Amino acid sequence: MNERSTLTVNEKGHLEIGGADCVELAKTFGTPLYVMDEAYIRRMMRVYRRTIDGEYNGNGMVLYASKAFSCKAIYRIAEEENIGVDVVSGGELFTALQAGFPAEKIYMHGNNKLPHELEEGLNAKVGCIVADGYEEIDFIDREAGKRGIRQKILLRVNPGVEAHTHAFVQTATTDSKFGFSLQDGTAEAITAYALTKENVCLEGYHCHIGSQIFEKQSFSLAVKKCMEFVASMREKVGFIPTKMNFGGGYGIWYTDEDRKLTPEEYAEYVQELIQELKKQASEKGLPLPYLLIEPGRSIVGEAGITLYTVGAIKEIPGVKTYVAVDGGMFDNPRYALYQSKYTPILANRAKEENTQIVSIAGKCCESGDLIAVNVNLPKAKRGDILAVFSTGAYNYSMAMNYNRNLIPPCVLVKDGVAEYIVKPQTYEDLVRNDVIPERLKKE
Repeated sequence: MNERSTLTVNEKGHLEIGGADCVELAKTFGTPLYVMDEAYIRRMMRVYRRTIDGEYNGNGMVLYASKAFSCKAIYRIAEEENIGVDVVSGGELFTALQAGFPAEKIYMHGNNKLPHELEEGLNAKVGCIVADGYEEIDFIDREAGKRGIRQKILLRVNPGVEAHTHAFVQTATTDSKFGFSLQDGTAEAITAYALTKENVCLEGYHCHIGSQIFEKQSFSLAVKKCMEFVASMREKVGFIPTKMNFGGGYGIWYTDEDRKLTPEEYAEYVQELIQELKKQASEKGLPLPYLLIEPGRSIVGEAGITLYTVGAIKEIPGVKTYVAVDGGMFDNPRYALYQSKYTPILANRAKEENTQIVSIAGKCCESGDLIAVNVNLPKAKRGDILAVFSTGAYNYSMAMNYNRNLIPPCVLVKDGVAEYIVKPQTYEDLVRNDVIPERLKKE
């Protein structure tokens, strides 16, 4: 069992999360069902915040990367834990504001922010916009001027660090849709350009090297390269940043191929980053900048599980056994996108030994609709409750209505008590925005 969370097995042999019996959760709320452990989420937020407080004299802020999991409740928790958030769309911004999250602690990201999204951010007076283009800077400058404000921005840059992760989630190589390279002069050019804008206040740089990274040296190298660039900008254009955002991307446990880290071990990633930042600043005679980090997956990923009910079982002699569940790629598209690996368990038979290798199939009319391939389970039967671990990040946030399936609800568990934080969709929700033109209406 995953020792870093409140996942346990009770005397009935049932999986529990946050003190709640998963079999009872399935009976009460139905399946598929996302379940989030509030205590784990809060613990992770606190570990990151206390690390900056203790190792960097509080001269910084944790920003929860809400693209990992966005709903009103998670923004309320973030506010209570005294951290900021980053948002990457108008929808995420709207959700945070609807939850009452303070706009000054919102950082707005995105490589192609739409005009209305930038206007929404400016109108809300978000704390900072991470700019990623010349036209975007022009737009911010123009619209900020209309509002009589000077908008704070960071520039997204690429340090050219090759993080060891899946190619689809490497974001800091020279060939990337994100940011400006430190290596080819483009980051220098846009720095000089931003400094000419009257209604834009350039505060510093943003660097995010990828996701699901375990190698600490990747982050230290990114800090080193960024601070070398900062020193060059001081010499070339006289600019010294007051803020540096080094993103997130810390890896989590999905299967036993991944390292198992405690929340305290995640703090070591930030400690090492801070040590390198202090070293580089000292060597280069630079003031220590206000530090921002953006953990997302590592805060909510292992805090979440998904519960399913087993349906059809198809045994193909000598080939494979498929165990089908009532969910699929519509609630977890990550296998279809990246061939991501997961660890499942029969929540109602959690103490039983694994006796077969199976693939977990979804219910979509799609041959690639799989959740896990070649995983170990006890011999499953119809009606079993299947739990998939580490689905708190990029599952609900990536869910869809493919085949007109309903996006599952989400419950938050604390001290054995579960409450909805995302209510179930209905068929009426599916057709709410459908319109039949007059020419197609029945007489």
